[in-house]
Amino acid sequence: MLGVTLLYVGAVLLVNGMMLLGRVSSRGAAPMNLFTGGLTLIMNLYTILLTQPEEPSSYFTAATGLLFSFTYLYVGINNAFDLDGKGLGWYCLFVAITAVPTSALTFGSGDVRFGVIWLLWAILWFLFFLLLALEKPIAKFTAYVTVTLAIVTCWVPGYLILIGQW
Repeated sequence: MLGVTLLYVGAVLLVNGMMLLGRVSSRGAAPMNLFTGGLTLIMNLYTILLTQPEEPSSYFTAATGLLFSFTYLYVGINNAFDLDGKGLGWYCLFVAITAVPTSALTFGSGDVRFGVIWLLWAILWFLFFLLLALEKPIAKFTAYVTVTLAIVTCWVPGYLILIGQW
């Protein structure tokens, strides 16, 4: 499931980066956010519902996956209904802070690649906190980071996982 999730998170990050650059409207980006948020929500709930109590790591994996689900559902709803982004920005701070120890735990388990990826995601969510909650003028910079991380941390790894090359 990770390969599928990463592939579509890469797609939605690319669309959101293009939105920040003014190449896609907020409303035009809403469907991809809702599709990806919905897909990852279903996948993570499936994992939670089928996880045995003896496998607490599966709960952790699903819980951290839900950070993505709610991010994209929140973005999609905000964009579709032209809502204020400050609440989303504060949620992004929560996710950024959560991603830092997740990165450390991932490094600690010996998974350097995903340790780095979680750290990069923490930075990205923090940029969205600065942009949306604190209204810092960093939209263009955030857009380029978003597009870069869409490719480097999601699209390529997701595709490689799906074809068995990761």
